[in-house]
Amino acid sequence: MKLAILHELNAERAARRPVILVTDTEGGEQRLVKAKDFAKDPLRAELDKQLRMGKSANVEAGGKKLFLNVYAPTAKLVIVGAVHISQALAPLARSLGYDVTVVDPRTAFASPERFPDVPLVAEWPDTALPPLNVDAYTAFVAVTHDPKIDDPALLHAFERGCFYIGALGSRKTHAKRGDRLRAQGAKESDIARIHAPIGLAIGAVSPSEIAVSIMAEITAVLRLPPKEKEEAA
Repeated sequence: MKLAILHELNAERAARRPVILVTDTEGGEQRLVKAKDFAKDPLRAELDKQLRMGKSANVEAGGKKLFLNVYAPTAKLVIVGAVHISQALAPLARSLGYDVTVVDPRTAFASPERFPDVPLVAEWPDTALPPLNVDAYTAFVAVTHDPKIDDPALLHAFERGCFYIGALGSRKTHAKRGDRLRAQGAKESDIARIHAPIGLAIGAVSPSEIAVSIMAEITAVLRLPPKEKEEAA
């Protein structure tokens, strides 16, 4: 790999932007495709597929054999609310490779005893969230049922462009949430991004089952192409 390509690659990875190194396996030529250039690249379909899967692969295009080396940021999961669902969701997400953080200003809930080996931030969202560097590779889950905590957290998630935003509550509860968020300046497009009721409709009842439904929905949003995402919803 040429030094200039290596420098660019490292810069993109440091900024948590996905990038794919395309190598001609016969001729040895290499080029770097940054996320902002995927849509206009001749290999855009292949690049999109491999990035969604998070896997490198050999492909053939234009009569050439190419290797697509995918460099995707480690996905994050920010859980706002140290509740029973979160106790099941945090270890499940970690087993799938997510960097997990639980945020809840209520110290009786956000305790190391309830969340062993999980980073906890016992602060209000306005203080807790900015240092977490929430971004487009972050799934964001609000499950406190307390508007004073969930609402500012969701507004932050909108601003940061999280790839998944989910919130606990019935359709009636979500309608009221939408009214509150609009009053605080949220756009209709932002509110439409919230998955609520949260999780795939699998008939989940217990906290552990709800955690599975949430993680399944997050996975579908991350991995499936747009049409299949709609069918899974």
